[in-house]
Amino acid sequence: MMKRTDHQPVAYLFIMPWIIGFLVFQLYPFIASFVYSFTDFSLLKSMKFVGFKNYVQMFTRDRLFYKSLWATVKYVIIAVPGKLVFALIIAMILNMKLKWINFYRTVYYMPSILGGSVAISILWKFLFSKTGTVNTFLAHFHIPAQDWLGSPNLALITMGLLVVWQFGSSMVLFLAALKNVPAELCEAARVDGAGKIRTFFTITLPLLTPTIFFNLIMQMINAFKEFNAPYLITKGGPLNTTYLYGMMIYENAFQHSKMGYASAQSWILFLIILVFTGLTFKLSPYWTFYEDGGDF
Repeated sequence: MMKRTDHQPVAYLFIMPWIIGFLVFQLYPFIASFVYSFTDFSLLKSMKFVGFKNYVQMFTRDRLFYKSLWATVKYVIIAVPGKLVFALIIAMILNMKLKWINFYRTVYYMPSILGGSVAISILWKFLFSKTGTVNTFLAHFHIPAQDWLGSPNLALITMGLLVVWQFGSSMVLFLAALKNVPAELCEAARVDGAGKIRTFFTITLPLLTPTIFFNLIMQMINAFKEFNAPYLITKGGPLNTTYLYGMMIYENAFQHSKMGYASAQSWILFLIILVFTGLTFKLSPYWTFYEDGGDF
């Protein structure tokens, strides 16, 4: 009879790096920011408790707060649906039986790896400048050059295109979901006389709604937290039309040394994301469907 050994100490040893990382880099900053939000705190002076002063100032005297919040909401509305639609279209193309299909899948996933880097943001700024590649290309078709990053009507859309271009992660999930769509259902629809478009909207799309739901939640959260694009490409301009919430928090914290005020803004952002995520979960039973016929 084999002797039973206790492996719990060894197991704790293996997960200890994650536990330490969670406590130091996630839980402690989470709690500390909540405490700082009720203080007048900076790196240059001692912490002073001010109660709800930061929150009152934010909602009553900070005009940039509402401009930044509205710009962020518009950015989410532009970037998230565009990214999901584009990712689904590419996933459907890559789901076809084509030669070199694995190579194409790798190439289409590359922007998702590179898109968040500083170099790519600078490249995007160069492409859409007044004398950039995009305007040079349009000139061949006698289309007037556009001030993509200097126009209040175009800057936010142009910046959103960078996020749409990073569709790789969503595309991979859609591609996996398309692989799991029962072929017999599509075949039965074709036998009944349904065309490709009707088959997509009556069979394929409903079966993809769980993946759409997951991608929607994740991309919405990421879009609300966006910082690199407005900071590196437009610096929040023109006229604060691309002054997103993440950039406002960064400037208050590290440029104006208002750590307490920035912490309060961070918690408002947390609550906004929580509300939008909760509404999405609440509405999901009306449009999210599963193969067994149940809703979320």
